[in-house]
Amino acid sequence: MAERDVPGDGSGLSRKGLGAGTVGLVGAVVIGISCVAPAYTFTAAIGPTASAVGTQVPAIILVGFIPMLLVAFGYRELNSAMPDSGTSFTWATRAFGPYVGWMAGWGLVAATILVLSNLAGIAVDFLYLLIAQITRNDGIADLAANPVINVVTCLTFMAGATWISYRDMQTTQKLQYVLVGFQLLVLAVFTVAAFVGVANGTAYDPTPISASWFNPLEIPEFGMVAAGLSLSIFIFWGWDVTLTMNEETKGSASTPGRAATLTVLIIVVVYVMLAVALISFAGVGTGEYGLGNAGIQDNVFFHLSALVMGPLAWLVSLAVLSSSAASLQSTFVSPARTLLAMGHYGALQPRFATVHPRFFTPGYATIVSAVVASAFYAVMRFVSENVLWDTITALGMMICFYYGLTAFATVWYFRTQWFASGRNTFFQLVFPLVGGVVLTILFVTTLRDSIDPDFGSGSQIGGVGLVFVLGVTVLLLGVVVMVVQRVRRPGFFLGETLRRGVSDGAVDEAANLPD
Repeated sequence: MAERDVPGDGSGLSRKGLGAGTVGLVGAVVIGISCVAPAYTFTAAIGPTASAVGTQVPAIILVGFIPMLLVAFGYRELNSAMPDSGTSFTWATRAFGPYVGWMAGWGLVAATILVLSNLAGIAVDFLYLLIAQITRNDGIADLAANPVINVVTCLTFMAGATWISYRDMQTTQKLQYVLVGFQLLVLAVFTVAAFVGVANGTAYDPTPISASWFNPLEIPEFGMVAAGLSLSIFIFWGWDVTLTMNEETKGSASTPGRAATLTVLIIVVVYVMLAVALISFAGVGTGEYGLGNAGIQDNVFFHLSALVMGPLAWLVSLAVLSSSAASLQSTFVSPARTLLAMGHYGALQPRFATVHPRFFTPGYATIVSAVVASAFYAVMRFVSENVLWDTITALGMMICFYYGLTAFATVWYFRTQWFASGRNTFFQLVFPLVGGVVLTILFVTTLRDSIDPDFGSGSQIGGVGLVFVLGVTVLLLGVVVMVVQRVRRPGFFLGETLRRGVSDGAVDEAANLPD
């Protein structure tokens, strides 16, 4: 296992050889926004949401934003005490012990690797869609449906993202500044153009803005509120990448937490503005371009772009392609650094602790993440698209799982100082506890609902929904791998490399980890 310097308290926390001080606050926020992928995420989410709740979409977004913000506060507190690249894995281990910590790390890695394959597949679809739009040859868009062309293109995207992620963080930041900047600029222009269309009478179904759109109390059914909370898992997930870079961030104890909070706040503003613009322009009806029309809900931006942007409509497709490609690259950050930490502390084989001597990145862990995600996508794309997309649906369970564990880890780790101040009471007890409870409810609800064969694609095994089978299988596979590692590497599980602990309210042990 990699040699490490151990702080005087014997916790085992230590740095791992990553490029310290290479990411600033702005860089961390940009990478966080990139990982969320607002252009791609919103074009896929706005239609189904509008069909379910009508003009209450902004209120639903605000409702879904609350648990994400509460969990982000918990992440910030843990990062301030223990700025470790293992994040959920390390923090849950410190709070609850090695077994819970190991499973929290597994949940993060499994979710991010699954979403890597999804993002690569989405990038393929939008690449050929963009080419078809520019050349005015609709047949080119159909190339994405060819399994061989699809997989080859997907693996090319994956290889490019892997190469950039393998290099130093400065390369990642430079690429993300361009892709995220372009994405946000196009979304801003699209929003303004939609409002201009409403003002000059060219909108498809101009709908007057009402204060009720933003009021969660006016959502008519509780089921819609639950749908909003579930939606938040999809549209906000990815902001925690800012924390996994904490050992590479300037001011590792404070900057990542601020970046996480800023990322969530920026994303909710972008989403609300887009929602208001789209509802005002197209309405929520089921007409040809209404947001309630199931025929356009796979890609609302594409279907409305010509009406909103005119001859510049292709920029919208390019922005969504940039969004998925940027997120594909930035999403590599989380699993690679979590696997690095797991190898560093002896929870996985020592090779995962390898840091590239020139680029100071987790080279081996990055390559493993890429190979697993690529192989998964290639096999599933040829076997069954239903299995592929149901697996992506099931990742919501894993997100709730490791987010929830991390929120509860905040509460338990700081249990001796809950009432030391009003700030502690809210940020170390109330906020993460509420966020964790909400995510636990969503996890259990999704688990229950996915048993129904009609959930997801409608596929089933023995009368049980495929989404349930896949989600539970991935989590149980984590248990199996953990048991194997317990036999082969007992040191971590005996608390010899990373000890369970509790904050004593003093200067926390990881605030200044040894180099």
